[in-house]
Amino acid sequence: MSRPAESVVHGSKASAKDLPSVDRLLRSPAVAALVASHGHTLVAGQARALLDMLRVQALASALDTSAVQSDALHAALAARIAQRLAPRMRRVLNLTGTVIHTNLGRALLSDSALQHLLAMMAGPNNLEYDLDSGGRGDRDGIVEELLCTITGAQAATVVNNNAAAVLLSIAAMARGREVIVSRGELVEIGGAFRMPDVMASAGATLVEVGTTNRTHPADYERAIGERTALVMKVHTSNYAVQGFTAAVDEATLAGIAHGKGVPLATDLGSGSLVDLAAYGLPREPLPQEMLAAGCDVVTFSGDKLLGGPQAGLIVGTKEAIGRIRKFPMKRALRMSKLPLAALEATLMLYLRPERLAQDLPTLRLLTRPAAQIRAFAQQLAPAVAEAVVPRFMVEVADMQGQIGSGSLPVERLPSAGLAIAPLQKKGAGRALDELADALRALPLPVIGRVSDDRLLLDLRCLEDSAPFVAQLPLLKERLQ
Repeated sequence: MSRPAESVVHGSKASAKDLPSVDRLLRSPAVAALVASHGHTLVAGQARALLDMLRVQALASALDTSAVQSDALHAALAARIAQRLAPRMRRVLNLTGTVIHTNLGRALLSDSALQHLLAMMAGPNNLEYDLDSGGRGDRDGIVEELLCTITGAQAATVVNNNAAAVLLSIAAMARGREVIVSRGELVEIGGAFRMPDVMASAGATLVEVGTTNRTHPADYERAIGERTALVMKVHTSNYAVQGFTAAVDEATLAGIAHGKGVPLATDLGSGSLVDLAAYGLPREPLPQEMLAAGCDVVTFSGDKLLGGPQAGLIVGTKEAIGRIRKFPMKRALRMSKLPLAALEATLMLYLRPERLAQDLPTLRLLTRPAAQIRAFAQQLAPAVAEAVVPRFMVEVADMQGQIGSGSLPVERLPSAGLAIAPLQKKGAGRALDELADALRALPLPVIGRVSDDRLLLDLRCLEDSAPFVAQLPLLKERLQ
């Protein structure tokens, strides 16, 4: 298969003819064990790719003879297989200071949601089966009663995300007709999700009223006409206009719209179901309040402040929700059993509001006292300092985090963490990049943020330090 180890001259180069054939490599005992574990298709494919790569190196006289020895080939093949089977989606440690981080998966699921999710996915379930009647059921029924109980809505339905909820609501309520929106609410929310484009995609005609910073009741009154199908409010959760501003609240707008026989919809985006002010956090509007104010349709997210899986929740009157549920587009946007199970378990937590800050990870992280986080940082500082010496220094620092995912963009969360700075000012930028790379390359990647020539590790979202501390020897090794 390869030259005997004793004939190899250290540092000499191998030629292409020193490489075994794919068939010969597969027949070796070590590789046969890989085939038994993973099957012939995967192992043979990776063996072929490995030999092709080594052949290119050999033809370029860049392949050391040690690389064609049996043990080296077996190890290289095993490593390729392990890398190929490693998932692309991986758990990370979010030390950015942004609690609901869009790029890092947004809200964490609660223990009860994870347990329910596993139980429902491990076997058949009654996704669309009525256990009482023995007939066909409606998947919306799994969460509709919960949503109505929590928000006070007459009816509710769910789709796969809030963008879909907005699109579906407009299409079902106003396709081929006009929708009135204030110019100050024509937002873009992430990934080029712009309200004017959504209107066009839903087949509705956008009618803009008011100005960017000031819209008055009379603006809506003048705009409503025979072709008006819907008046819409959009909560500007991902930016703030300050100074000389005016907007029409939902209660006033509901009176105007209903007085002319037109329904009112509002998109809340972040979807808080409890008054955050009660927990010492900045306040967000609630679906309950919008419904009480007279909104016929309220849409909001499941994976932001609500603390559940990605979902678009639509609550409102029976007439409006009925139209939305019957619209043909609904089937294309419906939730699958996996997020639906997680959503049900998450909503269940809201039936015990006294325990919510303990049981819902999003709220638990948002309400961690800054003093507690700082004490946590002081405990971790010596171990981190040991891992990054002699190139970096570590200090405990007060920090300002964010709620995230467009929620309360101008508000900051007082926090604390570790600030790591290069000891040498020259080349500080490269040193910080190298440190950030090393942290991301750990088996459990650590994601921080660079600010003011320091790498900041905000510890608000780190509740269990053991996985982080266990990796510090490896970090030290990689920084040598």
